[in-house]
Amino acid sequence: MLRFATSPIGEMHIDTLRVAILNYLISQQRKENFIIRIEDTDKERIIEGKDTEIMQILEKFALNHEKVFHQSEHLHMHQTLAIRLLEEGKAFVCTCKTEEPEVDYSYSGKCFGVDKIEHAKLKESGTPFVIRIKKPSENIVYHDLIKGDIISTPDEVDSFVILGSDGTPTQNFASACDDMISGVDFIFQGDDQCLNTAKQLHTRIQLQYETETSYAHLPMLLNIKNDDTSTVKWLFAKGYLPDAIINYLILLTNPKAPKEIFTLPEAIAWFNLDDISKSAVNFDIEKLRFINREHLKLMDDKQLSSLFGFADADVGKLVKLYLQEASTINELALKIRPIFAPKDFNGEWEKEMKILQKIIIDAPMINDFNTFINYLIQVSGLQGDNFSKPLRLLLTGAEHGPELSEVYPFIKSYLLEVAS
Repeated sequence: MLRFATSPIGEMHIDTLRVAILNYLISQQRKENFIIRIEDTDKERIIEGKDTEIMQILEKFALNHEKVFHQSEHLHMHQTLAIRLLEEGKAFVCTCKTEEPEVDYSYSGKCFGVDKIEHAKLKESGTPFVIRIKKPSENIVYHDLIKGDIISTPDEVDSFVILGSDGTPTQNFASACDDMISGVDFIFQGDDQCLNTAKQLHTRIQLQYETETSYAHLPMLLNIKNDDTSTVKWLFAKGYLPDAIINYLILLTNPKAPKEIFTLPEAIAWFNLDDISKSAVNFDIEKLRFINREHLKLMDDKQLSSLFGFADADVGKLVKLYLQEASTINELALKIRPIFAPKDFNGEWEKEMKILQKIIIDAPMINDFNTFINYLIQVSGLQGDNFSKPLRLLLTGAEHGPELSEVYPFIKSYLLEVAS
């Protein structure tokens, strides 16, 4: 069982998406279930509606899952397990620094001897307290499939809080419990989670959970700014395709991919954990632009046209003509929309454009481009730049672009709209 765990406290980052994709990919290879966990224990930071947005993003990438649940659904089980550790002498109540249960500091040990009897007294008195797990007596060691053996000392793990003063479990404790409850036995996540993994493993050991679990911590991406440009929403807003994003993120992870352009189903067939890059890699937006353009070239023509409001393979073929100078849906839109938009007749070629417009409106349907051009020249009497420049503006709304002989076959059915 594999899981993708994320918190609804902000926009989904590119590296977070990469972890989700790889969890799904590995689950498909292993023919195991893949579940989604929404980690909503940090109530103050949760943004309403972000959980729904997360699921919508995952759906766009077709990361199908067997189950999705919110961590808060297991609150009672988390509390029960925390009290169990307290009753077994593996945890203790603490009244110091309860306002900062997750702050990274070394616990003083002041309350180390406060047991379950004191717990009952504190509950009765109303004194705020948290429950801490006792820190391990020896190193926590686990084998990572990417990074090798990882060792965390007792002081690094520390006596961390497992239940806050309001009865809410902390992230590490809730995650450890939920992995146990869900039967997750393969944990694949970013390498910024290595110490958290040690804390969660310590929790499972104290709860006497014996199911063998595999770990893999992925080196994080470099060259990503800590702003909106690092989010999946930004990539969508700029016009990048889900298939291209998947392609690039897997390619970054597995530099030994047998080919540069591929789909997720193809990657499932050849992806190998042993080939994952063991060092951090740079995220290169220009490389993503190239891959996005290649995926646009591969798209079904009719499907491609739908991105611009059509259901016509000819419009899809027209769009592909502009892939020599555009790489995203947004850039293509700047080329395609002017073709079908009302034209500006107030410029230098106003007179000539109006002459050509009238001829086109009155002309019969002409399939052949050369015949179309000869007809316009003969009827208009225009020649040279006085003919070619206003005609290009009339048919494309731009001064430059692909040869009109290439464009015409795909717009001839729309001439009355195009020349308006």
